[in-house]
Amino acid sequence: MAVAVNGSGTYILHSLTVNRITETATAFSSAASRSDQVPILLKPFQSSRSLVLERKRCLNPRCQILFPDEINSRTPSASASPLEMLKSSPANRYTKERSSIVVIGLNFHTAPVEIREKLAIPEAQWPQGISELCAMNHIEEAAVLSTCNRMEIYVVALSQHRGVKEVTEWMSKISAIPVSELCKHQFVLYNKDASQHLFEVAAGLNSLVLGEGQILAQVKQVVKVGQGVAGFGRNMSGLFKHAITVGKRVRSETNIASGSVSVSSAAVELALTKLPDSSYATARVLVIGAGKMGKLVIKHLAAKGCRNMVVMNRTEERVAAVRKELKGVEIIYKPFSEMLACASEAEVVFTCTASESPLFLKEHVEMLPAVRPEIGRRLFVDISVPRNVEPSVSDLGTAVFFNVDDLQEVVAANKEDRRQKAMEAQAIILEELNKFEAWKDSLETVPTIKRLRGHFERIRDAEFNKCFSKIGDDIPDKSKKAIYDLSVAIVKKILHGPMENLRCDDAHSLNEILENMRALNRMFDLETDKSILEQKFQAKMEQNRK
Repeated sequence: MAVAVNGSGTYILHSLTVNRITETATAFSSAASRSDQVPILLKPFQSSRSLVLERKRCLNPRCQILFPDEINSRTPSASASPLEMLKSSPANRYTKERSSIVVIGLNFHTAPVEIREKLAIPEAQWPQGISELCAMNHIEEAAVLSTCNRMEIYVVALSQHRGVKEVTEWMSKISAIPVSELCKHQFVLYNKDASQHLFEVAAGLNSLVLGEGQILAQVKQVVKVGQGVAGFGRNMSGLFKHAITVGKRVRSETNIASGSVSVSSAAVELALTKLPDSSYATARVLVIGAGKMGKLVIKHLAAKGCRNMVVMNRTEERVAAVRKELKGVEIIYKPFSEMLACASEAEVVFTCTASESPLFLKEHVEMLPAVRPEIGRRLFVDISVPRNVEPSVSDLGTAVFFNVDDLQEVVAANKEDRRQKAMEAQAIILEELNKFEAWKDSLETVPTIKRLRGHFERIRDAEFNKCFSKIGDDIPDKSKKAIYDLSVAIVKKILHGPMENLRCDDAHSLNEILENMRALNRMFDLETDKSILEQKFQAKMEQNRK
């Protein structure tokens, strides 16, 4: 990292502005730990060479040396107020009349579970987290998305760099992980990139299993928990509600969640297609092995409607543990000594043990009684390696046999299908992203609407009082109220046209709305000396002093 120091001891860092690349200021952590802290100023680096990096691969800031003459010309004087120093710094966050949406997080792509588990926040504590984040000087709104695979903090920041610094320090505080260690694993995305990331998360494109549906339910829960929490404001609420819309559209229009993408789920779905009416409702099922793969088979069976099954394992403890997890499913434990007896009563047999020799030989299966006529042949699905069922079983007319290689083909085909559907999903995400950005941009008109109403209300009130000072006090209250109501009605009718042209709807494009806003600001002198962000920052500082 290149750092330049001027004569007054000010460190100047220049960060590259790269699309969808984090600007995690690692230097903040080292500066914060020193007793002789020095101001750190970041400025966008203007380079003639383009730098294109993949968003998820590069998570560290890039810095450039700032030469002494440039340092001296850009460093604020020591006597300037803190606010003036912020305004005159190279990282001037008052140059835009907008706050920034930022996501700071870690997920299974960037951090091991040992790190993620320390940052996990229980759902019941999400409101407290939002409140703590919004108490910071540069955080206006916040939302927490904490699951087993990710911990992501979404904020509306008055300053990108200072907001990231505050959130990172907060994450360090709640997890006891040093900032320097967090910066190795976290990612930071801004504005449109942050919104697109959340839309991809809600659509299941950023999940361990592509297209899985649980994450959409978790995004919905963020909105449910955030309702009524002061810091979960209009921007955060709008962002997450739009993400829910995206998740629903992707799943309904691309069917991305269909098709098994794991061996265990493929085994259950394959057996299902061989059963009458494609149902486990009446099938007699035997699962041999309750280890990792066996447990997944049992869970997928339950998810597919199987309510009764026999599970065989060396010990009963694992079977009892699975039984506790799956309420409403009858799971009967049997020891290995009863394997052939249980197989003779079963119509579908799943084998998933670590046995190095086959559990079922051809002669064993040949001796088993026939299954019900509607089932046809007994089905063996072997997902073990080494195989638990002798391959020659497939030669028998009374049995159908599938091994893990047969299932891998199904899984591979489904994964490729999901990849194709993911490309379709990206088109939906981009479409919805443009809609959300248009909605967010339309919020710029809100201050103008408020100032315009206030401007006309002041005129109305002044003229109303002037009128009654001329008339005197002899006028009846009824007449006075009628004149007051008349003045209010006139103002409403005058404002109706301008207000209609500031609303974001199908009749007006975003450019038209923003042009109308700027025109009204000029015509009625609605601009203020302070930017909106500066006003918000000062309000936050005053609030925090109380």
